[in-house]
Amino acid sequence: MLNKQSIIGIVGSGAMGSGIAQVAATAGHPTIIFDTNDNALEKAKNNLINSLKKLVEKQKISEDKAQSILNLITFTGSMNDFKSCDLIIEAIIENIEVKKNVFKSLESIVSKECVLASNTSSLSITSIASACQKPERVVGIHFFNPATLMPLVEIIPGVATDHQLALDCKTLIDGWGKVTVMAKDTPGFIVNRVARPFYSEALRIYDEQMADIATIDWAMKEIGGFKMGPFELMDLIGHDVNYIVTETVWTQFYFDPRFKPSLTQKRLLEANFLGKKSNRGFYDYREGAVLTEAKKDETLGKYIVNRVLCMLINEACDTKYLGMASTNDIDLAMTKGVNYPKGLLKWADEKGLENVLNTLNELYEEYQEDRYRACVLLKQMVKQGKTFY
Repeated sequence: MLNKQSIIGIVGSGAMGSGIAQVAATAGHPTIIFDTNDNALEKAKNNLINSLKKLVEKQKISEDKAQSILNLITFTGSMNDFKSCDLIIEAIIENIEVKKNVFKSLESIVSKECVLASNTSSLSITSIASACQKPERVVGIHFFNPATLMPLVEIIPGVATDHQLALDCKTLIDGWGKVTVMAKDTPGFIVNRVARPFYSEALRIYDEQMADIATIDWAMKEIGGFKMGPFELMDLIGHDVNYIVTETVWTQFYFDPRFKPSLTQKRLLEANFLGKKSNRGFYDYREGAVLTEAKKDETLGKYIVNRVLCMLINEACDTKYLGMASTNDIDLAMTKGVNYPKGLLKWADEKGLENVLNTLNELYEEYQEDRYRACVLLKQMVKQGKTFY
């Protein structure tokens, strides 16, 4: 049974792994970070010390609290140190075979009661669990980057996961001050599935030369109310992450055109123009680079926002229609996981479901592509005069 005294293990000392470790230790848990790379462990320890130092300087925590968090975290290069753990969260490379091997190794070390969790953002929990003798103890616990700041955590039971165990994980993570939502084990879960059109439809508009990058970002921020434009956000996330998630979701949904990746983004990845981390992406971050000015055309801006937003709403509708999450959890996930200005289903009600459906039908009529097919639930609700709230 997971509780406040549970010992937490983290596999991987990267930004995500060490961030989750800091969250767990801040909640009072003895926490063990494992990595095979000694340099990565040393870097993680230094980053943690600096992170806690900044929190003290900002008077978010006391020096005593910072020291107690640090004292609760152990850095190790030996997986055997996980023997006493009650919950282990894996936060390593998004590769299914690598993850399966890690879970197989973990199971040979930990107790029979230890919960094994993956922080994967788009891979199948059921598939990862299949590598274990006890797949019922495997669950998805998906934090968002940076784990210390982002409030949302998706809890994802696999097909074999014990239902009570998933609920226990939810209760535990709630106790860490996070906002948890339950998601079905489907590609991308809630956030990474529903958010795809934010990027892909913006890319489609750009590829068709309707508007340039700066103008699309301006429209989504100034008119749409989003904190970042899609191209800024893709550059921040990194194309090595964002494109791969898109490709994974597209592949796992049997190449559904709704999730089709963009060649434009793929070419950036191939050129190693990964965004901010490499100083070049959709924008040029090198010193002295000249930035393009947005064309602040109100009519064009409203068209861009309406088109992207209706595609997002359609995806949220489909997620609800297929029973992947509840109305409340879908809206909570998008506001707390990716900082959307409103929950998409609440936004749909405000826009009027009929207006959303009309936009999608117009796009479908124009393009004759399955990408723009309206969700069955949306059609049914318009016919019946219903709303989500």
